Amino acid sequence: MAKYIFITGGVVSSLGKGISGASIGKLLQLHGLKVNMIKFDPYINVDPGTMNPYQHGEVFVTIDGAESDLDLGTYERFLDVYTSKANTNTAGDIYQTVINKERRGDYDGATVQVIPHITDEIKRRFAALKDNCDISIIEIGGTVGDIEGLPFMEAARQFQLENKRENVFSVHVTLVPYITGAHELKTKPTQHSVNKLREIGISPDMIICRTEYSLDKSLKKKISLFCNVREDCVIEALDSPSIYYIPEAFYKQNADSLIIEKLSIRSKKKFDKTWFTKIKSIGEFNKRVKIAVVGKYAGLRDAYKSIDESLNIAAAELNTKAEVYYLRAEDNDLVRQLENYDAVLVPGGFGSRGIEGKINAITYARENKIPFLGICLGMQCSVIEVSRNLAKLENANSTEFDENTKYPVIKILDEQKNIKYKGNTMRLGNYKSEIKKSTLAYNLYKTTDIEERHRHRYEMNPEFIETLEKAGLLVSAYHRKVLPEVVELENHPFFIGVQFHPEFGSRPMKAHPLFKGFIRAVLKNK
Repeated sequence: MAKYIFITGGVVSSLGKGISGASIGKLLQLHGLKVNMIKFDPYINVDPGTMNPYQHGEVFVTIDGAESDLDLGTYERFLDVYTSKANTNTAGDIYQTVINKERRGDYDGATVQVIPHITDEIKRRFAALKDNCDISIIEIGGTVGDIEGLPFMEAARQFQLENKRENVFSVHVTLVPYITGAHELKTKPTQHSVNKLREIGISPDMIICRTEYSLDKSLKKKISLFCNVREDCVIEALDSPSIYYIPEAFYKQNADSLIIEKLSIRSKKKFDKTWFTKIKSIGEFNKRVKIAVVGKYAGLRDAYKSIDESLNIAAAELNTKAEVYYLRAEDNDLVRQLENYDAVLVPGGFGSRGIEGKINAITYARENKIPFLGICLGMQCSVIEVSRNLAKLENANSTEFDENTKYPVIKILDEQKNIKYKGNTMRLGNYKSEIKKSTLAYNLYKTTDIEERHRHRYEMNPEFIETLEKAGLLVSAYHRKVLPEVVELENHPFFIGVQFHPEFGSRPMKAHPLFKGFIRAVLKNK
């Protein structure tokens, strides 16, 4: 019988519903249970692919090419699973599905309404992965009380009613703020949030309380009394130096045992605590490296969430603390700022803003023998930089930024030329590449055949490969022997650009080889 855990949130956004859900999922995995996670976002966008990262954070890409919320990256890293289109849902996608059904006449002339048609589609998706796991953890984005989230909450209420009580567990993540003037934690926001949830018809079985200070027994008792949950089901979620310590914090409060008890399930193996030990063992740092990430969205760390995680994971495996700083590509004194860092990373992005700054940063890294990693647009900028400064192709550019450039070293993919709509139309998801032997890429991957996730419209123009290789830029990997996937420079401590997004493949204790090689090169270069 399928089991379901619903994760909702209240008071404010960004409390960590995804991390809470993933931490619960990790604990259940350590009991030998097969877990999957599904995200539901209430916004009307069909997916976040066309949204500005300042609005939404990074766009995570699944292996089958779905553009999704960054929480799917959290799910993959915690649970070491691959997500797909079935793991991500939005109000826009759900409404579009229902409207398409109505246009086809699937509803036999009925008046199509939020209830039951929208809620029925949501419930269908709640159960989409039930045959592939023991437990589905379902995260509903936003906060309780949001207008756009009401159909999802209503669907969850119906779903709970239609399933046996022992098959559905409700977790509500809320905030217990510390009021400095009063020198005390306040439970009232939690009480109001839970009351709002109960008005909708959902009574939480567990409350996870985000807090800066530990909750004493009297506070837990108060939350229990006014929110109608067992006192042992009030779980403290203190700020943590690492998100990967949170599963153990929940374990120490018996969160997993309480869920297993309520859902009437049995562990499939003896609980494995070694994951906690391994996570803590890679948190001891003997060295430090300072890495500059030069991007367009430096004001929002979540815009580069997977890159941040990948750098930290790789560094931790080398007993190193990665101090990651985000620099604005448009800053006039960018090159001067770079003097303070041990390495440069230029991430992906779209549009012309900040491009010249990124190119200048790459010039600095190349000329000063500073380890450099370029990802997607970062790889394309490295091609432009070498074209201008080593191959002497004056004002070489990408047709994305200058349609009339004399030297279009980056051009639009042939498959993209006639596309009218921007949403979900790029080259997306996993593609295979073949790496040349005796290259830096081969030394990092230790294989000639790789498969990585993509998200791009433009490519390195094959017409310029011969010219650029004569200038010193080697194309070390191709997709189907045609599309350049990796470029690198010889006679440099570490200079590599990749068309794909390796950051989506990082896992705790399984650092991606590109990032691990990057950090190792930074340490050696210091």
